Amino acid sequence: MKTKIFALFIAFGLVSNFVGTSFAESSKNKKPNELVALLPASDGVVAMDSKRFFASALPQILSGNKEMLDEINAKIDEFKTSTGIDIRQFDQTAIGVAAKEISPNNPNFEAVVLARGKFNADSIAGLAKFASEGKYKEEKIGNRTIYIFSPKEIIEKNKTAVKNPMLQKVMNMILPALSGEMAITAYDNKTLAFGTPDRVRLTLNTDRAGVDADLMTMVNKNPSAIGSFAMNMPQGAAGFLSLGDDELGQNLASIRQMFGSMNVVGENTVVSVTAKTLKAENAENLKTSLESLKIFGSILDGSKREDQKVYGRMVKNAKLSSNGDQVSLDLQVPQSDINILIGAK
Repeated sequence: MKTKIFALFIAFGLVSNFVGTSFAESSKNKKPNELVALLPASDGVVAMDSKRFFASALPQILSGNKEMLDEINAKIDEFKTSTGIDIRQFDQTAIGVAAKEISPNNPNFEAVVLARGKFNADSIAGLAKFASEGKYKEEKIGNRTIYIFSPKEIIEKNKTAVKNPMLQKVMNMILPALSGEMAITAYDNKTLAFGTPDRVRLTLNTDRAGVDADLMTMVNKNPSAIGSFAMNMPQGAAGFLSLGDDELGQNLASIRQMFGSMNVVGENTVVSVTAKTLKAENAENLKTSLESLKIFGSILDGSKREDQKVYGRMVKNAKLSSNGDQVSLDLQVPQSDINILIGAK
């Protein structure tokens, strides 16, 4: 069990390094992501400052490996050619994820994305239609037209070989998730809605419920961050994650909600994650269990491999705290360590 949680601990650090970099701004000058309020009822929501990510964060985090940055930009260009969507034109992005139980302990997840930027959403939706080479379906909802097609077929037809092994792993994770259909439409003149057909249809339904107030509050706690998330743990999550029935597994299973954010302060990438548990004693016990994992940090710190030393520092430097039914993790990773992880050249 501890090995699984340790792996999750490291994986989260890697993800935060890859997507969490931006320049810190005063929260007084930042407003909450407006698109979150337009999402349908969701079990999880993500708010992202896409403009800052593509203009500042991505170039900074990959400043030590220009080859990787160039390859990512090439894949973004490829996606634009294939679908007609240039994600670098997005200013704000909001994602709403809903969990559906296929069977006990086997939830399925469907998402809708709202992306707003300096473009004509009607034109880009039309480009996606033509990029599918006629292999699409149309639906009308009010005065909007939804285009439905298979993104996997389009992307695989136009993709080129990925040279960087880390990027290849990411592509291998993404493509299987695109095996189903995607729907895309113009939500308004500056906003695209795309995702699974059912979630896009629901987004356009004026009678549906929106994101609940609790998730809205959690995802908007740090409006200056480049990315924030909030989620309700879905039914069956404990079985899906194979948490086990020991004390640590029981405390992890007691988590009812999670929220957090990612940003950069000075030369440090800053990650903050909070879990709300069923009872205060679960939060305190979970904090104690996670603190015991810091022994792995000392073990990795003695490794001959520089990347494993970085993981060791991440584990040891993570700060854990509890307050009532909440346990929080705060982590800072310097750019010098990020350069090691991305293979600076």
